[in-house]
Amino acid sequence: MKSLIISAISSLALLTTSCEQNKSENNKTELNAIFPKGEKGPAENFTGNAWAAPLVDDDSTYNTVIGNVYFEPGARSNWHRHPSGQILIITDGVGYHQLKGQPKQTIKKGDVVKCPPNVEHWHGASPDTGMQQLYILPKTENGIVTWLQKVTDEEYNNR
Repeated sequence: MKSLIISAISSLALLTTSCEQNKSENNKTELNAIFPKGEKGPAENFTGNAWAAPLVDDDSTYNTVIGNVYFEPGARSNWHRHPSGQILIITDGVGYHQLKGQPKQTIKKGDVVKCPPNVEHWHGASPDTGMQQLYILPKTENGIVTWLQKVTDEEYNNR
């Protein structure tokens, strides 16, 4: 009887541990960061919490800016455009991207997104999972970014 009780308690402990691991894997709010979190993005350009870390500063040799952005769940950029376009490489999580006039797209780890020059767009995390991305801004001699209006909740939630 004593060994039966010990066996039952051990099984319950293993089951509880397994459920907790699955719960944390299915609800990824913290991502596996490969770059520094950086500084919190300004509220006038982001809804929710977004953190940016520059990785390659602009210079006259490369004329390219590269950085890392981590969007907490539900966070997103404002609508914006880049004179020479933007490339996003999603390094973890799940989020959204939308070009003006086109349907919102779901993006996830491993996706590469090209935002054409001077096309209004936004990007950010899904409601329940954060997203981490690298951004690449080429030909910075043409300019960096023009920030526009906030993405409304209706736009963000639109399927």
